[in-house]
Amino acid sequence: MSDTANTAPAKRGWVSRLAIILPLAAFISFVIIVAGQLGRPTQVVVQSKMIGQTLPAFDLPGLDAATPGFKSSQILSGNPVLINVMASWCLPCQAEAPQLAALAEAGVTIDAIAVRDAPADVRSFLARRGNPFAHIGLDTTGRTQIELGSSGVPETFIVDGSGHIRYQHIGEIRPEHVALLLQKLTEAGK
Repeated sequence: MSDTANTAPAKRGWVSRLAIILPLAAFISFVIIVAGQLGRPTQVVVQSKMIGQTLPAFDLPGLDAATPGFKSSQILSGNPVLINVMASWCLPCQAEAPQLAALAEAGVTIDAIAVRDAPADVRSFLARRGNPFAHIGLDTTGRTQIELGSSGVPETFIVDGSGHIRYQHIGEIRPEHVALLLQKLTEAGK
């Protein structure tokens, strides 16, 4: 009877230690996994399903009589164009303005789709940041943006002269992206 009495407290001690160690080990493992993921950059990129597809048909109104709108049929010129999905309220759109100006100076045709924006706000944006755009269409509801496969602003699409979307650039155009966009435009022109 004395042997049984001695093993019962030993079992209870071992079980109580295990009840503390297992949750502690699980918590430490969780912390290590989470900490290991904190330093990794997020690689989430939502790419348009429209790449390689024909540009959807649209006919967007312009800012005013002096600035006509933008129609998808205008793309069918035989030359590649850059379509910039932008908004006056978008800070990255303001940051990419010098790069768009550089592309326009290099002879690139750039058209714009202004998403959920008012004509007066777009005019003010262009007065401050310059106007590199051949056409500007107002997409007040965001429908054309969605049909294009754009998930936000700014986004830029390269469309070949037959109206097929060849490339999508997500986010602002930075100085280091200009050469790549020029290369993609050249490839789209072949």
